[in-house]
Amino acid sequence: MSMYLNVNKLFKLAIVLCLTMATLLFATSYILSREAVFLMFNRDLGYLGDFFFNICSHLAEGWIWIPYFLFLVGWYKKDVLFILLNFLISTLLTQIPKNFIWDKVSRPMASGIPTSQIHTVKGVEMHLWNSFPSGHTATAFTIFLLTVYLFPNKKVLTLGFIYAICAAYSRVYLGQHFPLDVAGGIIVAVLTIFTSIYIRKNEKVNF
Repeated sequence: MSMYLNVNKLFKLAIVLCLTMATLLFATSYILSREAVFLMFNRDLGYLGDFFFNICSHLAEGWIWIPYFLFLVGWYKKDVLFILLNFLISTLLTQIPKNFIWDKVSRPMASGIPTSQIHTVKGVEMHLWNSFPSGHTATAFTIFLLTVYLFPNKKVLTLGFIYAICAAYSRVYLGQHFPLDVAGGIIVAVLTIFTSIYIRKNEKVNF
């Protein structure tokens, strides 16, 4: 029973952290405008900042699910179908809105903000459309929530949240997304984990 309560406590805390961050980003973007909030965060932190956040962005791409999946399944023998379900739902909830609902939503470089005001990193291809929600953010936060759910541990919670924050912020730092898009990605992650848990608990398939 104590382990069950611990799982609940840490997982609920992770959800609260995600929803709080998403709410703050949605609210400030609505009040100040998505462009104003973007310019607040899109600051040049020099060579080390460029290098670090470029790496963080790569660590939130879709391919990261492959080593993550192999690690969990190969080392811990953890819930193969449940992990795949999270990947699938996260992908669908990100790509369908980006490509079919809000496909004309501009990214910072096509938003009307003078390009001279946008910090970019050399070698990073700049995208113009399909801005909302941020797929990298959805991936990072889904992995964060899934890991806390599977491994209820304070260190996992702390390190996972730091990873997700850095990955999400990297998209703004690189000039690829607005903080509003990051908020959307976080909500995708929350919907993904709850949907996956619901299916896992209610389907006859043995997860």
